[in-house]
Amino acid sequence: MAASATELRVCADPNNMPFSNSAELGFENRLAAMIADHLGKQASYTWWAQRRGFIRNTLKAGKCDVVMGVPSTYDLVEATIPYYRSTYVFLSRQDQHLDVASLLDPKLRKLTIGVHLIGDDGNNAPPAQALGDQGIVDNVRGYSIYGDYRQADPPARLLEAVENREIDVAAAWGPLAGYFAKLSPVPLTVTPIQDGDRFAPQQFQFSISMGVRKGDHALRDQLNAFIVGHRAEIATLLRDYGVPLVETPETASGGH
Repeated sequence: MAASATELRVCADPNNMPFSNSAELGFENRLAAMIADHLGKQASYTWWAQRRGFIRNTLKAGKCDVVMGVPSTYDLVEATIPYYRSTYVFLSRQDQHLDVASLLDPKLRKLTIGVHLIGDDGNNAPPAQALGDQGIVDNVRGYSIYGDYRQADPPARLLEAVENREIDVAAAWGPLAGYFAKLSPVPLTVTPIQDGDRFAPQQFQFSISMGVRKGDHALRDQLNAFIVGHRAEIATLLRDYGVPLVETPETASGGH
């Protein structure tokens, strides 16, 4: 099935800021609009909650042609080259002066730590796994990344828990934490987790691509060309949303 000649048909979550929402206010929405304009198309959306079955019910079903943000190694799609790389971070209130940058910091044994739980079976995000590997479990609070979908932006509950002093620190995916820190009425500190390979195979940095249907090389190549030609604009957009960017030789080219 070929992509539309007149529309950039995007598969997206209608309630998942800062990435996307039905008002098209997320950075993935903004990026889709930039790409559509570049291609002389209109961006249109198939909305679906981004959880289990998302790719099957949208991209694979032929209802839309591109997912704007997937891990670059994601094997359910044909991925473009990465357009950014980000990192898990610690999020804390500035007035606590925690100064935590490593999951090995002894202070974490005495703090209440919030993490996202992913999936219906409560899979652990990488920081939660690394904390568990050290036996740090009793003071860890899990927040479902899917949350209550009737509320706006369910993943934000973890970050609001830092604001409200329900927890001392959150270990969260950088784009989420950075965005909500910018919006927070309480000054928050966002600190990239600096542990590198210490907890291998757990990783804390990930490259993010766009995803198209497997075999849709024409659209993939168009998107790759856009990424290469617009790295500076993409980086500016991401920074506007508070996304912590990890520069690599690939993403740094033209990104300043």
